[in-house]
Amino acid sequence: MIGGGWMGLHAARRYAELNPDSSVVLVDAGRIGDNASGRCMGFVIDLAHNPRKQDFVEDIRGNKEELFVNLDGIAYIRSAVEEQGVDCDWDPQGKYHSAATPHGVEDLKRFSEALDKLGQNYSWVEREEIRSITGSNHYIRALHHPGTILLQPAKYLKDAVRRLPSNVVVHENTPITSVQFGAPKHVCETPTGTLRASRVIICASGYLTRFGFFENRAIPLYTFASMTRQLTENELSRVGSKAAYGLIPANSFGTTVRRTIDNRLFLRNVYAYATDFKTTRQDVMKARREQQIAFDRRWPELSPIGFEASWGGLLTLAQNGGMVFGELDRNVYGAAFCNGTGVARGAAFGKAIAEMASLRTSPVIDILKTRASPSKPYPKPVTAMGVRIVTAFRFRQAGAEV
Repeated sequence: MIGGGWMGLHAARRYAELNPDSSVVLVDAGRIGDNASGRCMGFVIDLAHNPRKQDFVEDIRGNKEELFVNLDGIAYIRSAVEEQGVDCDWDPQGKYHSAATPHGVEDLKRFSEALDKLGQNYSWVEREEIRSITGSNHYIRALHHPGTILLQPAKYLKDAVRRLPSNVVVHENTPITSVQFGAPKHVCETPTGTLRASRVIICASGYLTRFGFFENRAIPLYTFASMTRQLTENELSRVGSKAAYGLIPANSFGTTVRRTIDNRLFLRNVYAYATDFKTTRQDVMKARREQQIAFDRRWPELSPIGFEASWGGLLTLAQNGGMVFGELDRNVYGAAFCNGTGVARGAAFGKAIAEMASLRTSPVIDILKTRASPSKPYPKPVTAMGVRIVTAFRFRQAGAEV
């Protein structure tokens, strides 16, 4: 198994469960949990919303399939928590889709239309109630949708690694420097040794393209977040009546917010094209300034405390929204390009690719096999410029939702 994020970790677990007599090796170039997977917002989302997608409300079949796949991922994560005792601050309270502007409220209304067609439960949260929950005057209306889980992602990943089946060996800080796919064994070179395997599963996000598959198909983006120090008792009185919550912006380019159970505020916004899958400190500091503005808008009396930490995380997209899933070469399997909502999708995709590699079938596999493969984007300079123009426009368009 190559890659120890949400896909790779669950692929390793599932493959080991299905093949108890096999020796499974999971390698990751860094420390598992100390990466984009571990530094995400920790929303395990059952149904993502994208009301600006033209066919979002009408695409009932697509939304039902998305929900089915994500619920499979959530169930697999839940089984690790309930059956294996993985510690992750599991909180099944759902999420608040929150609007700060009239056009944000219209976005939420379109989302509610899709929920109605899917037979989903939800409730509207009016201004006074969302102010009570958050302590902020910024939001004018919200929609609460149950089903999403809030958790501490790094905590989950680190503890789940320790609880993998006994036939899994984990090697962190072990980048694959070269690979030769072939029979009878695939040969992977690392700085400290050679791995030989009869079957390889690659769950390395956009880095899958570095293994010779779907080359130049990835559109790598970074998104950024900042977190406060732990708030004092006096400060906590200003951030609402609820001890923890998660707010999804009505506009997808708005600001996502979490209040964590260890009494911090956590804000995420800003996207940037990641040349060669990398970002810079300058990009992080630029995003931090935007997040400070978002903090000022929501809690002006509290925001002067600033942030304790800021960072970025890689998100891999495809121009056509396609994904990698399936057998890439003989006994070489891969899953990549989650296009967002990476926790639930990642667990589901990883579990499914392990089942496919074990010659199993499932409804999730059947769904994922129908997904389009990543299309080839425009040349990198054009794509980079296009991403910068579109993200800047959408960011400005979101206005006070940011």
